[in-house]
Amino acid sequence: MRKENQSSVSEFLLLGLPIRPEQQGMFFALFLGVYLTTVLGNLLIILLIRLDPRLHTPMYFFLSHLALTDISFSSVTVPKMLINMQTQDQSIPYAGCITQMYFFIFFTDLDNFLLTSMAYDRYVAICHPLHYSTVMGQGLCTLLVTVSWILSCANALCHTLLLTQLMKREENSSVSEFLLLGLPIWPEQQGMFFALFLGMYLTTVLGNLLIILLIRLDARLHTPMYFFLSHLALTDVSFSSVTIPKMLINMQIQDQSIPYAGCVTQMYFFLFFTDLDDFLLTSMAYDRYVAICHPLHYSTVMGQALCTLLVTVSWILSCANALCHTLLLTQLSFCADHSIPHFFCDLDALLKLSCSDTSLNELAIFTAGVVVIILPLICILTSYGCIGATILKVPSTKGICKALSTCGSHLSVVSFYYGAIIGLYFFPSSSTSRDKSTVASVMYTVVTPLLNPFIYSLRNRDMKGALERLLHRAKVLSQ
Repeated sequence: MRKENQSSVSEFLLLGLPIRPEQQGMFFALFLGVYLTTVLGNLLIILLIRLDPRLHTPMYFFLSHLALTDISFSSVTVPKMLINMQTQDQSIPYAGCITQMYFFIFFTDLDNFLLTSMAYDRYVAICHPLHYSTVMGQGLCTLLVTVSWILSCANALCHTLLLTQLMKREENSSVSEFLLLGLPIWPEQQGMFFALFLGMYLTTVLGNLLIILLIRLDARLHTPMYFFLSHLALTDVSFSSVTIPKMLINMQIQDQSIPYAGCVTQMYFFLFFTDLDDFLLTSMAYDRYVAICHPLHYSTVMGQALCTLLVTVSWILSCANALCHTLLLTQLSFCADHSIPHFFCDLDALLKLSCSDTSLNELAIFTAGVVVIILPLICILTSYGCIGATILKVPSTKGICKALSTCGSHLSVVSFYYGAIIGLYFFPSSSTSRDKSTVASVMYTVVTPLLNPFIYSLRNRDMKGALERLLHRAKVLSQ
């Protein structure tokens, strides 16, 4: 919300429970006891499940997550209620109210999804007892919890964004749409560039979907490296689909506008898939490090549980970072000029259009940049530094070539991706900065996802072999 607008709300009043003043002490003691019992009881459940190996089963895995959710759910509302019972100030800041509402919805949804997962676990255990250990494996259990977190986060985010936008429109003269100026190309070149980017987008989508299909169908590709690669391919399809379709539409029509809600949504998913790309590339670098530097322990270290955990953490961190920037952006007001000199709603471009104080947003960008870009890049460079040191110790040339072939594709993708990001955000040019930044943006939003299928198919024997087997199978079935 616009801080300078005096008519904007800065806080709300929580009227609390309908109890008489003389009953405040009794109810305070009652709710404090209930809250402490909730926290300590659920912590005891988590501790017991964690320490007793006999409780390391799917049912208790879900129960431990439910216990943690119940602690968090109670902590969202009860402490504030207890404080209000003891103080005369019943106010809650606007940001605090929005945050409380977000986490209340989030943990409510998470509770529902976890209870559903536990019901499915009981169904399999009772109705299909012989297949229970196969069906309810660690991979499925982790997947159910991961999906629960992601869906809960998405739903809570949706309601939060809608509320903040509603309040902006009711209380501020907020902007209703932006104008995407698009690529710096001449009108007579629109047709040529439209065909070019349409071809690149279709190649990106079909190429990455082919990678996912090959990994899914070929049992020889069911390894940690290709597990991460399938997630990277899915991320690249989604990443390209966030910006390119809108850019193609704008090339064909005269209306270059994008609604405020659409712009914020595009920015959220752009940040989300950018971060997810970073974390997945880091996970793949760690996988290559273990494979080359610790080959004897590879199957033990890179088990299904760790791979699923790395992907899960990547999704959660990406969602949290994108959500943080999105919520901070929705608090800003924008000036009369609503033109974005870009082909998508870039966070940096939006901040330059704001009339509000953006110091908090810039601090968040700096902090997130360290966590999302710098630290993963350091991890990747460290992994390849160790890989390089290990390769130099290999006496045979054949061994060196084999080691390089296992990580050459990944290193190529990392070089393209981080090279474009570093050139755009760390070495901005003062002269013709718009054209150069647009070209750099095209490099890592359009070109890099396009190159991934070619890099991982043309330079990878396993993928080429899987493709040949798939084509042979299709040929046999067609006869």
